[in-house]
Amino acid sequence: MNPLIALLILVVYFGMLIAISIYTSKGADTNTFFTANRQSPWYLVAFGMIGTSLSGVTFISVPGSVANIQFSYFQVVLGYIIGYLVIGTILLPLYYRLNLISIYSYLDQRFGFWSYKTGSAFFLLSRTLGSAVRLYVAAQVLQLALFQPLGVPFEISVAITIFLIWVYTFKGGVKTIIITDTLQTFFLITAVILTIVLVSRELNLEGPVAIWETVQNSNYSKIFYWDINDPKNFFKQFLAGMFIAIVMTGLDQDLMQKNLTCKNIGEAQKNMFWFTAVLVVVNFLFLSLGALLYVYAEAKGIALTAKTDDFYPMLALNHLGLLVGVTFLLGITAATYASSDSALTALTTAFCVDFMNIEKKAEAERSKTKFWVHIGFSALFYLVILVFNKMNNKEVITAIFDLAGYTYGPLLGLFAFGAFLKRPVIDKWVPIVCIIAPIMTYLLNIYSAELFNGYKIGFERLILNGVITFIGLYLLKGKQQQSGLRI
Repeated sequence: MNPLIALLILVVYFGMLIAISIYTSKGADTNTFFTANRQSPWYLVAFGMIGTSLSGVTFISVPGSVANIQFSYFQVVLGYIIGYLVIGTILLPLYYRLNLISIYSYLDQRFGFWSYKTGSAFFLLSRTLGSAVRLYVAAQVLQLALFQPLGVPFEISVAITIFLIWVYTFKGGVKTIIITDTLQTFFLITAVILTIVLVSRELNLEGPVAIWETVQNSNYSKIFYWDINDPKNFFKQFLAGMFIAIVMTGLDQDLMQKNLTCKNIGEAQKNMFWFTAVLVVVNFLFLSLGALLYVYAEAKGIALTAKTDDFYPMLALNHLGLLVGVTFLLGITAATYASSDSALTALTTAFCVDFMNIEKKAEAERSKTKFWVHIGFSALFYLVILVFNKMNNKEVITAIFDLAGYTYGPLLGLFAFGAFLKRPVIDKWVPIVCIIAPIMTYLLNIYSAELFNGYKIGFERLILNGVITFIGLYLLKGKQQQSGLRI
């Protein structure tokens, strides 16, 4: 693709986002930044959350992974449905009843100061690393398609990227994100559908029935796996999807902050249920796109890439024509920034509320604190991405994603314990439990084959991590009954 065309697309795209930011930030204060004054239409929140849930990594990885795991990822997606049902019926009512800004405030009311700070700290660590990695992977694609041909170094292109995110989020915060994520989700879904249509035309497939038959008859459409020793086993994948949804959405400030901007619990639940339905369909479209791309490569004699993550970008930018290239660039950009901009806002919110006690300050001081924290996390994103780039190691990136997964286990244990037991704990020892649990989980994961007769732990480590945390909390019986605040 001509880099000047790519540059024009990016300029127009960010021009729209900044224009939306200017409009939505008129008269904005810190309440607008954190909660959008709880006036967000549920349907915009539901649609925009799709883009937040699907990062740039998802955009390129899910279609590419079809070569190795077929449609087995859809088993995880089916588990999401149950997880989101739990969020909509159990967690959201709690958050609205307590009128929370940071969802980790619940831990303060249920357990105490140290539990509260520990829960928020684990979120800050997980989301900072996870979002920085996602932005890094997508930034590499943009560097290849746009900045490198223009002679712009990676360090400068990343700085420009993060600065643009900061520009359209620093004032309006989550109120702006609700609108921009809706726009970005539209571009993302349009990119997937349009690519499916254009690839189908190249394969002379007319209509949805022909497309579906081609996907179904390919070597890539198998969904269900029942062998218990197979990492793709249905029950492993389904349970993993359920708990991933509960933890990485329901216990994640990023996704929940949007839900908490709805007018009331009824609209928030409506948002969650419609979001679930659309997300299932969108993930199936990603998988179908992956199958079609591999069928297309086979039909045209195109050699596969060494890494599956490079497959979709390679075809889109080099083989499928200008329209698909433009569509892909819009899609990857939308997917990247829809997840990164909301993560930046959520990190700012959590740190300001949980560690800076911003609610106790006057508005002028609140605004100043929020401003500098927002800059601080933007700079942190930049530094983490540069570190990843220096390492330039795929295994390191995978390890960081695994680390982010480990850090959600203690949150699962904390919230589950608070939900189902009224038992008090010794609050000052909770951080120790939450550190030990991931370490024990890691060791069990490493030696699982030796310990469990060849059985290897996979996605289950999140559940195992939560269980160990739960047991540790149970052993920390406090002497005095606390508030007993339960879900």
